[in-house]
Amino acid sequence: MKMRDSYTCPLELTHDIIRGKWKPIILWQLGKGAVSLSALQNDIAGIGQKMLLQHLGELQDFGMVQKEPYEGYPLKVEYSLTDKGRRMLSVITAMQEIGIELMKEDGKEEFLKNRGLI
Repeated sequence: MKMRDSYTCPLELTHDIIRGKWKPIILWQLGKGAVSLSALQNDIAGIGQKMLLQHLGELQDFGMVQKEPYEGYPLKVEYSLTDKGRRMLSVITAMQEIGIELMKEDGKEEFLKNRGLI
């Protein structure tokens, strides 16, 4: 997805960047540090490589993620957040915190404990 020419409000732009099931999770995982494609895919249960590459490409187009290729064999590429991506991570962090609060209210503490979130 590329940036539109016009928006009715700035929230639309933020929504376009993190829209979908996987983009917030990708940004959250990359917030932990640079990682290879295969490691990122292993960290995100249920995402296929094609979908991951598509979303990484869109996040790159928005300037949230950078791709760092390394020379040598075997080929190695790492993905990481840009400065813009780190700023967007604050939004994702707020969403994560609210999700934790809502899950606690719903009696899902065991799930959160198993994930190391509380």
